Formats: sequence, C-alpha cells, structure tokens
Amino acid sequence: MKKNIIIVAAVSMMLTSCGLYKKYEQKSEIPADAIGVPGAASAEAPLSWREFFTDPLLQKLIEQVLANNTDLAAARIAVEQSEASLKAAKLAYLPSLSFAPQGTIASFDYSKASKGYTLPLQINWEVEAFGSITNRKRAAKAVMLQAQCYQGIVYSNLVSTVSQQYCLLQVLDRQLEILVQTDSLWSASLDTQRSLWENGKSYSTAVNQLEASWLDVKTQMVDTRRSIQSVENAICRLLAVSPRHIERSKWGRYSLSQKLTQGVSAQLLENRPDVRMANHMMEEAFYNTQVARSAFFPTITLSGLVGWTNNAGGAVINPGSLLLNAMGQLVQPIFSQGKLKANLKISKLAQEEMKHNYVQTVIDAGNEVNEALADYQATMEKHGYYHHQVDVLHEAYKGTHELMDNGKASYLEVLTAQESLLRAQLSEAMNMYDGSQAIIALYIALGGGGK
Repeated sequence: MKKNIIIVAAVSMMLTSCGLYKKYEQKSEIPADAIGVPGAASAEAPLSWREFFTDPLLQKLIEQVLANNTDLAAARIAVEQSEASLKAAKLAYLPSLSFAPQGTIASFDYSKASKGYTLPLQINWEVEAFGSITNRKRAAKAVMLQAQCYQGIVYSNLVSTVSQQYCLLQVLDRQLEILVQTDSLWSASLDTQRSLWENGKSYSTAVNQLEASWLDVKTQMVDTRRSIQSVENAICRLLAVSPRHIERSKWGRYSLSQKLTQGVSAQLLENRPDVRMANHMMEEAFYNTQVARSAFFPTITLSGLVGWTNNAGGAVINPGSLLLNAMGQLVQPIFSQGKLKANLKISKLAQEEMKHNYVQTVIDAGNEVNEALADYQATMEKHGYYHHQVDVLHEAYKGTHELMDNGKASYLEVLTAQESLLRAQLSEAMNMYDGSQAIIALYIALGGGGK
C-alpha cells in the first residue's frame, strides 16, 4: 500500500512538473488598426539605411558615427556581457569540479604534533529534474536578446539623429544662401533709395527704414552661421571628435525614398527594436515565473570526493591513501516562511506588468508612425502653397522695386514686399526640411535604420 502511494505521488509530481518545461509563446499581437492610415499597405521591411539615405556624404558620416560613438560601444559591451551570462547558464547543466587541498597540524596537551593532508577533487552536480536550470537558461537568453534590441535602439537613434542633423545643416546652408542673395538685393534697394533722397525725391526716414531692414538681414546671417556651427559641433560630439567642419552636399541633390509614405502595414512595427525588446521582456518574465514555480519541487544534488589523504600521525608519508566519497541529496521544501509563494506572486505580477508594457510600447509605436505620416502629408500639402507664394511675392517685389525706381511707389511698399518675400523663402526652405524630418521619423518608427 505504501509503495503504491509513493508511486502515485511520484507520478503526480512528474506530471505537474511537465508544465515547467513549456516554452514561451507570445500572446499579445500587434492590432491591425495600430496605424490608422488608409491606403495600400505594404508589409515589407524598410530598406536598410544605406539604401534609404543615398547621399554618399551622409552615408560616410553615419558609418563614422556608428564606428566611434561611445553610447553604441556601451550597448555593444552590454550585449557581450549578456552573452557571457547565457554561456554560464548553459554550462549549469554540467557538474562543477574543484581542487581543494587541505593540510593540518594538531597537538594535544604539548604532545608531538600530528600532521596530515587531503588532496581531493570535489564534484557537485545539480540534477535537472523540474526545469529550474532550463528556465534560468531560457531567461538568460531573453536577457541577451533584450541587450541586442537595446543595441538596435541606440543604433537606429544614431542613424536618425545624424541624418536629421545633416539635413538641418543642408537647410541652414539653403537659408544662408537666401539671406546672402537678399543682402545683395536689399543693398541695391538701399542704394536706390539713397539716390532718390539725395535728389530730393524721397525722405531720410525711407532710407533709415530700408537700412534698418537690411541690417536685420545681416544679423540673421550671423545667427544662421552660428546655428550651422552649433549643428556641426553636435555632430562632432556624436563622432566623439573635436569640433570641425562637416562636409555635406547641397540641399535637394539627393532625395529620400517616398515608398513608405504610400501606405504601411501595422505588422511593420514588429521590426522596431523597442517592440521586440518589450516582447523579450515578457519572455524573461515568463521564464522567471517558471523558475519560481520550480522552487516548490525538490532539488536533487549529487556530490563526491576523489583524491588522496594521509593522517599517519607524526610524519607525512607519500603516497597517501586513496579517498573516495559520494553522496546524493534530495531536498523538498516544506515551509519556507512564505518566501516561495511570495516569489511566485511577485513573478506573476512582473509578468503581467511586462504584458502591459508591451501593449503600451505598441501603442506608442503606432502613434509615432501616425504622427510622422500626418507631418509628412501636412508638409507636402503646404509645399505647393509656399512655392506659389514665393513666386507671387517675387513678382510683387520686382514690380514695386520698378515703381520705386520711377518714383511711383513708396519705400513702405518696397519694404513690405522685400520682407514678405524673405519670410516666404525661409518658410519654404524650413517646410522642405520638416518634410525630410517626417520621412526620417517614419522610417525609424517602422523599424528602419537597424543593421
């Protein structure tokens, strides 16, 4: 009867422990409506950054930043550390072997000292019986995958930041070009107004107003050059080098891919390293819960000694006697002051927390895509208006300047036309920059920029 009870208990324990070897299965899927944008959706993975950014100078700059950036180097080290931890977790299946020599000298009541030694090889082996080692190994692998995803996040952020700063340099160059052209035109207008004043056909206030407006352009040129220097310094920090000139191509010479703006699939969010990282965090939490469950089951440990010992009394004689010792131990937790139940509850709550974190990460990712698409569509819609506005104001400026040359227009009309044209030209350039930033943001939001 007792034998049957033991057999039934053993079988029941083995069946219960089978679930401890279950592998993680992702249950939270990305909803199809995570990206609320109509249109033909593409489920293809984004192009690599080398294909997306066709400007050779930008490609060279990105490569230099990825090679020199200290944050990426730190992320790479974290991956190597997690790989080492995973290797250690895999080796936990094997027994540990150690050499632990001991020597003793003992004397009692001033008697002659007794000398002895032991030269054992100690062997300890935790037998995999209820999934604790397997689940710890799987959790370690999930941690390693998280480190790789974090490296991907840093990688993508660097690609995004460098490309955005590079485009900002290009648009600042374009704005400086506009200001230089404006400086030349307004200087000519000022000379004309001075000539009219000297001939009694205008007032000194007109000269003063035009000169003040011209000087304002001069200050904008100084500010723009300073902004260019500041952006160059920011890129140099990413490169981990001292401040220097950043070589770049002229704005508009190379264009970014427009393919992603034609429609995207929510499944592309799975390419994002932060979404994959959130999934692996759920995976780690799942296996930690399995480890907490396995703590309720017995642990089986085998240990032994093999070596030589000599306790011959007053002298040490070689070779010593052969020493052999073997022991098997099974420990079944019965009462652990509630620690096992508490650890299991904490693990389950952490698993639930990681699930919520995954859902929020997907929501945030979809929102980033929607915002980038909306920004791009807005800049494209404004582009035509800005372009037409610049053409209209350019014609207005030419007309008022001709009228002023003939004494048929006041300086205020010329001043208004000049300032309106300048604002429209600068706004058009900035709108083009905003469009490029939206495309870059969309590319990164869909998981682009990774290796």
